[in-house]
Amino acid sequence: MFYPIGIGGSHWLLYIGVPLIIGIWAQIRVSSAFSRWSKVRASSNITGAECAREILQAAQIHDVDVVETNDFLGDHYDPTKKVLCLSSNVYNTPSVASLGIAAHETGHAIQHAKAYTPLKARMAVVPLTMVASQMLPFVIFGGLLFHITGLITLGIYCYAILLVFQLITLPVEFDASRRAKIILQQMGIVQPGAEVAGVNNVLNAAALTYVAAFIAALGNLLWLLSVRDRRN
Repeated sequence: MFYPIGIGGSHWLLYIGVPLIIGIWAQIRVSSAFSRWSKVRASSNITGAECAREILQAAQIHDVDVVETNDFLGDHYDPTKKVLCLSSNVYNTPSVASLGIAAHETGHAIQHAKAYTPLKARMAVVPLTMVASQMLPFVIFGGLLFHITGLITLGIYCYAILLVFQLITLPVEFDASRRAKIILQQMGIVQPGAEVAGVNNVLNAAALTYVAAFIAALGNLLWLLSVRDRRN
């Protein structure tokens, strides 16, 4: 979301500018790690889709479908439909990067099957988060353009909801990556040495994006609080 730099001055640079830079850096790290390790074929020679299905079978999870999606790095697990979506380059490729990402998303399916508490909490917050996200553009710009303090306050509540969501997301994502790293080695899908290092590199870079998202939500919340305080 764009914010006029004149609104908030130094506060804008600190609360919005710095998190934005961190977010861009995190995305560059992810793209770089994926680009590097997607070119390295895993010795197991199985695709991301095959990897996901093998892990699901080993975990005795038989009600989750593994499907292909055309979104680049749009890999995700949908707990409401019990569908594990893998982007085409992950789904069809036997690379170290593909195996890491597929195992990570499968980690979410395992969390769901085991009723992992942080995942249950995130699922419970999702509907409220969607409403808050849809309201934000109208609330923020309405409050800033028309100087309606009540709308700015509502925006603060919206960002507080998003901040809680991002905070809950951190243990969910970190745990999925932890599970992925362990399972891939235990099942012999990746080998010690370069392959394990590659998986770690990809998943650790991906983890930074969730940290960046949390920092961005916190920065937006603090910025709006500073705007409201100056207008009171």
